[in-house]
Amino acid sequence: MTSEVAIAPIGRRPVIRALAAMALMPIAVVVVGVFLPAYPLRILDLVLLYAILGMGLNIVVGYAGLLDLGYVAFYAIGAYTYALLASPQFDLHLPFLLILAIGAGLAALAGVLLGIPVLRLRGDYLAIVTLGFGEIIRVLMNNLDWMTNGPQGIARIDEASLFGWRVSTPVDFLYLLVGLAVLTFLFVWRLQESALGTALAAVREDQDAARGCGIDTTGVKLIAFATSATIGGVGGVVFASMQRFVSPESFTFWESLSIVLVVVVGGLGNPFGVMLGAGLLVLVPELLRAYADYRQLLFGVALVLVILARPMGLIRREYGPSWFARKLMAR
Repeated sequence: MTSEVAIAPIGRRPVIRALAAMALMPIAVVVVGVFLPAYPLRILDLVLLYAILGMGLNIVVGYAGLLDLGYVAFYAIGAYTYALLASPQFDLHLPFLLILAIGAGLAALAGVLLGIPVLRLRGDYLAIVTLGFGEIIRVLMNNLDWMTNGPQGIARIDEASLFGWRVSTPVDFLYLLVGLAVLTFLFVWRLQESALGTALAAVREDQDAARGCGIDTTGVKLIAFATSATIGGVGGVVFASMQRFVSPESFTFWESLSIVLVVVVGGLGNPFGVMLGAGLLVLVPELLRAYADYRQLLFGVALVLVILARPMGLIRREYGPSWFARKLMAR
C-alpha cells in the first residue's frame, strides 16, 4: 500500500511577486545611476564590473571550493582580445559582439588549459599554481612588444557598438553592465540549482567521496574552470571598451586578490554576497580617500575584522537567491 502526499501548487501570483521583487534591484540601480554625476557613476560601473567578475570566480572558489589566485589572467585575455581586434594595433576593427564571443572563447580555452595540469592539486598547491598562471599571462603581455606593445599598452581602442548603439558614456556602460550582471546572476543561480551545481558542491565538500559516488570530478573541475574563465573574459572585454586603453599594470596579482576578496568578504557560493562584496571592495577605498596616508591600513584592518567576524562571508551560502525566492513565495 502506497501513501501519497498532496502538494499544493505554488500558484502564479506568488511566483510573479517573487520575480518582481528580485527585479527591483537592477531597476533601482539604473534609476539611481542615471541621476548620479560622472565620477560616482563611474564608480558604480566599476562595482557592477567587479560583481560580474566575482560571480564568475565564485563558480570555482565558492561552488567547487578550489582557490584560484590567477583569475586576473582570464580578465587580461578578454581585455587584450578587444584591444588587439578593435584598435589600430592590427587594424582589424571587428564588431564588439564578435570580439565579446572571441574573448569569452579564448578565456574558456585558457581555463581548460589551466584546469588540466591542476586536476590533482588541492589547497595551497592549487593556489600557488593558479597564482603562477596569472603572473605568466601578465609577463607575456608585458614582453610581447610586437603584439601587445609591451608596458606602454594599447591605446586608441574603438568605442563599443551594439546594433548601432554607441556605448561610450558612463550611462551607456551602466545599461550594458546592468544587463550583463543580470544575465550572469541568473546563469550562476541556475548553475547552482542544477545537477552540475550539486556535483560542484560534492567536490567542494569531499573530492574523494564525490568520486566514490560516481561523480566525474575531472570533468566537473574542467567545466568549473572553463565557465568561470568565460565570465572573466567577458568582463575583460567590457573593461577594455570602458577604458579604451589596456596595459599589463591593470592585471597584477593585487587585482586578482581584489576579486578573490569580493567573493570571500561578500559570501562564498552566494551571488547576493558577491554583489555586496563588490560594493564594499570598491566603495570603501573611495570613501577613505580623505585619509590618504592611512587608507590602505584602515582598509586592511576592516577586511581582517570582517573575515574574523564572518569567515563564510557577510551573506552565508544558504541565504542565496533560492532561499530568498522561497521566502517571497511563502507569503
